[in-house]
Amino acid sequence: METIFRTVMMKPQDSVAVALQNIPAGSKLAVTCQDQVIQVELVDSIEFGHKFAVRPIHQGADILKYGEVIGVASADIKPGQHVHVHNLEGKRGRGDRVAN
Repeated sequence: METIFRTVMMKPQDSVAVALQNIPAGSKLAVTCQDQVIQVELVDSIEFGHKFAVRPIHQGADILKYGEVIGVASADIKPGQHVHVHNLEGKRGRGDRVAN
C-alpha cells in the first residue's frame, strides 16, 4: 500500500515545497501545484513545516517559496533535499548586509 504524504507548493515557479506532516527519507512524493505534478524522492527526512527542493537549485540561485524569494542557496541542493539554514542564506532583514 502506497502512503500519501501531504505537501504544499503554491506557485509553479517555486523551487521548494513544504511538508504538512513528517515525511521519512526515501519517500516518493507527487507534489501537485496547479496543473503540474512533480515527482520527488526525498533524500532527507522532512519534518512538518519544513521545506524540501522540488528541482535542482544551484549555489547562488534564488530560492522561491509561495512565489517569493526567501533566500539564496549557499550550496548546490538536489531535489528531495531538506532546505533550511544549512543550505539557505536569508536575504530579508539582514542588518549585517545594510549598505552605508
